[in-house]
Parts: sequence; structure tokens; C-alpha cells
Amino acid sequence: MNKVLIICGSTATGKTELGIKLARMFGGEIVSADSRQVYRGMDVGTGKDLLESSKFKVQSAKLQFSVQSFRIGYYDINGVKVWLLDIVEPDYKFNVADYKKCADLVIKDIWQRGKLPIMVGGTGFYIKAVVDGIETIGVEPDWKLREKLSNCQTGELQIMLKGIDPEHYRRMNESDKQNPRRLIRAIEIAKDVKGQSASRRTNTKAQCQNLNVNKLFVGLMAPNSILYQGIDQRVDERVKQGIEEEIRGLLEKAYDWKNSALGVTLAYREWQKYFEGKITKEETIRKWKFDEHDYGRRQMTWFKKDQRINWFDISKRNYAQKVEKLVKSWYIGDDA
Repeated sequence: MNKVLIICGSTATGKTELGIKLARMFGGEIVSADSRQVYRGMDVGTGKDLLESSKFKVQSAKLQFSVQSFRIGYYDINGVKVWLLDIVEPDYKFNVADYKKCADLVIKDIWQRGKLPIMVGGTGFYIKAVVDGIETIGVEPDWKLREKLSNCQTGELQIMLKGIDPEHYRRMNESDKQNPRRLIRAIEIAKDVKGQSASRRTNTKAQCQNLNVNKLFVGLMAPNSILYQGIDQRVDERVKQGIEEEIRGLLEKAYDWKNSALGVTLAYREWQKYFEGKITKEETIRKWKFDEHDYGRRQMTWFKKDQRINWFDISKRNYAQKVEKLVKSWYIGDDA
């Protein structure tokens, strides 16, 4: 059976570095599962600057093939291909269905060349879409509906969803019930499914099947004190690397806060009020760090629900060697 290795977990735990190391050991290629790194030109804030660090030698991105209007290429890092970075421009509303189309194509291509696909990232919904499938993935975003509901209060959205699909609302956890974005998506799905014909529902489900894979999950974690320290250091580094100048350049190219990924992407959205003259740079950086901490906690909440994940604490000695041993046993066998 075709195999896929998944390296997931919280932000700032060294997933990419571990993925590169394992790819070199086992003849693998990296398939990025990061919803922020799909945007071209948004490099410093999303961590793509790591590709140009002293640890890695980077060749230019090479165009391999395309899906619809997406540009799917790879970066070559010391002989390891890294896929699904820089897929679209910041004004494209990229979603999980787009990601699944691209990832499925890349993974199948990697298999055909006798290599091991290694999914690396912290966007749990992207990973789930590929390895498990998501039935509602075929429901296209309704941007007019989203704009119409964007100013609704959480309570209003809850009442609306209860009226359309009370069972869906009942199944949601308390966190999602308090999340306006999740509520709007639930309303969007409920409205779409309600209006679908039986044949369309069958076709939509067929498009959303997961890949038939033998999968191994490796999760990276750290105590909050260590994780937050690492996040803060990384934010400070990205400020020094020029996140402010990067955003200014994107705004000069006519990407704005409302109609591009700038206004909704972590590490960029925090700067809007600064550029509007409403808060100081210090306040912006503090808010950015706070939001990254929150993002890390939410990532762990998502991943901790998955009992398949083998967890490794990056603060412990020799954790990488333990990961290597596990991967070798799964991919090659204990006797190899």
C-alpha cells in the first residue's frame, strides 16, 4: 500500500527541519500542509525565510505542473523537494478544497517516482482533508453570504444555524459554537446541502474521497513555557528580517487588507492597525506574539483529538533519534 508520513503539531516546534532530515534519510519529498505558505510574496511572516537560512541551500522554485490556475512547483533544499509553497497570489481566496486537489496530485506524483511523501505542517484541516477525506469539502465558499454575515454577532449566527440545521449545531463543540468563522461555514454548508439534489450530493461525496494510504503520524510538542519562548524569539527574528517592509511592498502592489490574504492571515493581520496609524509598532508585535500563542494552543487542541498521532516532546533529549527509529520500523521494517 502507498505510504504517507505526516509530521504535525504546534507552530515553532521544528517540523520542517525534522521533515527535511527524514526525507534525506528515507528518500522522501516534503508536501507542505501550511495554509499561510501557499501565498506568493508572503514569505517573512509565514516562515518561508527558513528556506533561505544558512542551514539550507535553495535553488529557484521549479514549475512542475499546474492545476487550474495554480502554480505547483517545488523548492530544492539540499536535494529534497519541498512542494506546495507559493501556489497562488495573495488576492486568491485559497481553501481546503483547493489544497486537497493540489496535494492529491503531488502525492500521487511522488509515489509514481518511488519516493515517500512527507506531509509537514500545522494546518490540521488540510491534513485531514487529504488523509481522511471531508465530505463537505465539495461545498464551495459562498463569498456573498460570508460578507453578508460578517457583521453578525455570535449569538445571531447560532440562532441562524439552529434554524437551518439544528443537528449540525448540536454536534459542534463549545469552542466552535463561539467561533463566528466556524458558525458561518456551518451555515454555508447547511444552506448548500439543503439545496442539493441527490445526484449532486453523490457527486460531491465522490470528489472528496481520501487517498488509500498507509499513514504514520508524528506529532511534535513542547511545554507551553518553552513553546512560547520559541514563538517570541521567532517573531522578533521576523521583525528584524523585514516583515514590516514586506507588508509595505505588498500594499504598494495594490493588495489591500479587505480583499487579500493580508487581512486574515496570522502575522499579517496584526499589522493593519499599525499601518493605519492606530497602534504602535510595539503594540503590534505584542499582539502578534499573543495571537501566535493562541494559534499554538488551538493547533494542539485539534491534533490532541487524533489518537493516531505518536507524540514527541522536543524539549527531551534524543527525541529526533526516537522519531527516526519509529519511521524506520514503519517504512522499512525492524530488520532492515
